[in-house]
Order: sequence, then C-alpha cells, then structure tokens
Amino acid sequence: AVGDVNEINEILKTDFDFSKEGFVAASKALIEECPSIEKVFDKVRDGVSASWQKIYGRAWTGSKYIETDQLEITNVVDRIGTGDAYAAGLIYGLIHFDDQKALEFANAACALKHTILGDANLVSPEEVLEVIEGSTGGRIKR
Repeated sequence: AVGDVNEINEILKTDFDFSKEGFVAASKALIEECPSIEKVFDKVRDGVSASWQKIYGRAWTGSKYIETDQLEITNVVDRIGTGDAYAAGLIYGLIHFDDQKALEFANAACALKHTILGDANLVSPEEVLEVIEGSTGGRIKR
C-alpha cells in the first residue's frame, strides 16, 4: 500500500501521529485490518517554500522500518506529477530491486520530477540511479 498516516487514520478512524513510531503503528494497524496488504510505503514532504522542498521515503515492510536519506530540491520547477512519479518509481523499484533500493528509487524519481515542467517524469532509470548513487550536483544528463 502507498499512503501516509493521515490516509490510514481516515480509513481506520484512528489518530496516529506522523512520527516514525506513529507511522509504524499505523502501518501495523492497516496490515492487521487488511491482511492482503503486506507493506506500507510513504513519502514525507517538508515544504520550506514553493521552490524549496525536502522529501524522504519511509516504509514498513511487515517486519522492519526503513527510510531513505532526505533529498532537497532547491529550485522546484513544477510539483504537478511528483506523487505519480513517486508511485511509478516505487512500482519500477519493487520489480527490479529490494525494498530499500525500491524506496530510494521512488524518492529519487519524485525528486527529479520537481525539476521538470509538466505532468510527465521525463527521466530514465539510469538518471534516477545516478541520484541514488549521489550524483545530485544539479546536472541531469539528457
């Protein structure tokens, strides 16, 4: 499942907070209520300003909590489609990688989408992997 604590609270009529512990408790409660859900993935955004965003991904895998490093986007071009980029990156990542790297792939795909005008995330898997590997110096190879 992809969703944040607020969405889980709405579904379960609960009041978990957004802390790591709250997310884990909410995820466990969701999995208990909906046994076909095995894992819960979330993107956390800290909007410093409209043009400066900080994001990281976190997940409850059913047995452990994992999270990514926080990525900062200091020159946001367009936020439209960033959630879709995260979801698409997560799907791609889960097909090709373990949970940790899939989460990192989703977070990096989301971060890159912030730098692209329009709805579509026009980046290659190789460009996303460059971000994961630390190539975040502001140069995107096309």
